[in-house]
Amino acid sequence: MNFFLATADIHEIAPPVDYSLVPPWVVYAAIALGLAILGMIAWWIRKRARRPKPARSPRDRALEQLETIGSEMEMLTPYQFSIAVSGILRSYVTEQYQLPVTRQTSFEFLGMLAKSSPFSADETSLLEDFLEGCDLIKFARYDATPADSRRLLEEAIQFVKGAKLEPA
Repeated sequence: MNFFLATADIHEIAPPVDYSLVPPWVVYAAIALGLAILGMIAWWIRKRARRPKPARSPRDRALEQLETIGSEMEMLTPYQFSIAVSGILRSYVTEQYQLPVTRQTSFEFLGMLAKSSPFSADETSLLEDFLEGCDLIKFARYDATPADSRRLLEEAIQFVKGAKLEPA
């Protein structure tokens, strides 16, 4: 009987006492706000990564190509160099001025420029000298020197930049 009396004094275990000073809804709201901020940051980074890079102008591309081919000048023959520089300049004129230089001979193109030209007299003269020099090397098989290649490169760069070629 003592056994029953001893068990009667035993009380049920009390549930844990919540000592949190922050209500549960505040915790849930903070988690939701944190996830929303992380989502916005991820969206902003993704949007920024998708933003198209500004297109480089034909002038900038041509100058970069001329600089590259200029560094390779010593490794190429004057014949190969004149073909490469001529191709770069012809592509530039086609892109920049929408002129069909890549589908015309130098003679045809210069004839067209004589009728109506978007270029100044100095630019036309510079372009004419350049194309004649290239044609002389490419078609007449003129025995060109590295100095001729440097002159062609300088003329091409000056034409693309739009500046006058300084007298030698």
